[in-house]
Amino acid sequence: MQIILLDKVVNLGNLGEIVRVKDGYARNFLIPTGRARRATAAAKEQFEVKRAELEKAAAVKLAECQAVGEKLTGYVCKLTQKAGVDGRLFGSVTNADIADELNKNGFKVSKSQVRMTTGHIKTVGDSAATVSLHTDVAVEITVSVYGESA
Repeated sequence: MQIILLDKVVNLGNLGEIVRVKDGYARNFLIPTGRARRATAAAKEQFEVKRAELEKAAAVKLAECQAVGEKLTGYVCKLTQKAGVDGRLFGSVTNADIADELNKNGFKVSKSQVRMTTGHIKTVGDSAATVSLHTDVAVEITVSVYGESA
């Protein structure tokens, strides 16, 4: 299926590009989330009329994400979990836990934006995580996990 991208999509293309994707990807993800539209003749004409306004909205969104990214750069997210005497956690720290803590501290972040390269944190100490605010803005943060005796 051919679609017009209404937003930048990672590994697919930029705003305004007409690309061919699998039908299910377009119907189940790109179109419902507002990132794309079917590439019909009427849709192409309508897109060209709205192109400047969409580009302006995308630039504003990118600027907002960059501003939040600057505040988040070098941020240390402190979490306390129950741990044993050897420093291993009972359970683990997930991206949802990190997103909840960031939201408590004033950053609007969803759990899907938090990426943990090494997987869930299962020990007390410092770990790295990446917060992807926009397709062009990714910020490294430090997650400090403190143990609390059970």
